[in-house]
Amino acid sequence: MINNPAIILVDVQNDFFTGPLKIKRVINIVEPLQRLVVAARKNDVPVIYSIDAHYPQDVEVVRKWGSHAIKGTQGAQVIDDLKPEDGKDYIVEKRTYSGFYETGLDPLLRSLYKGEGVKTVVLGGLHTNMCIRHTSADAFFRGYQIVIAKDGVEAFTVEDHEQGLKYLEYVYNAKVMMTNEIIQEIVK
Repeated sequence: MINNPAIILVDVQNDFFTGPLKIKRVINIVEPLQRLVVAARKNDVPVIYSIDAHYPQDVEVVRKWGSHAIKGTQGAQVIDDLKPEDGKDYIVEKRTYSGFYETGLDPLLRSLYKGEGVKTVVLGGLHTNMCIRHTSADAFFRGYQIVIAKDGVEAFTVEDHEQGLKYLEYVYNAKVMMTNEIIQEIVK
């Protein structure tokens, strides 16, 4: 049972879909995530975008991935197919793999549902074995239930994706579900 859910879309940004960190398979997650977001909005389930907003000197940029999702650039914008709805959805910027690390995500989640707070985070986006994994870790340690949209997450390789899903299930007790199953759970 999914209680007090929030949909969190991780790194669904231009630089990950059409820019320097794009992968061909990423297009497969767009339609399932669109359906999930539409159902969430119709059922008053919060939709949160956890997006990279790097500075040029950030560790991820300098030491690992090169210039990507630099704050204020087109590459850092959410892709058109998954644009946030003004006045309804939330955007939480991050500078590391985790959506929780030094961001306002946790206080936001705890303030929703008239102060009762979110109980279940439903994660979609990129990358199963990196940003989804680190966001899941921090959610787990903060007491949230974790659901992963199996057809709504992806990684650089199929192996990374599959290993990431197994790790999330085993280590963080994440429930891996197809988007249609999640939608059935959140529809009131």
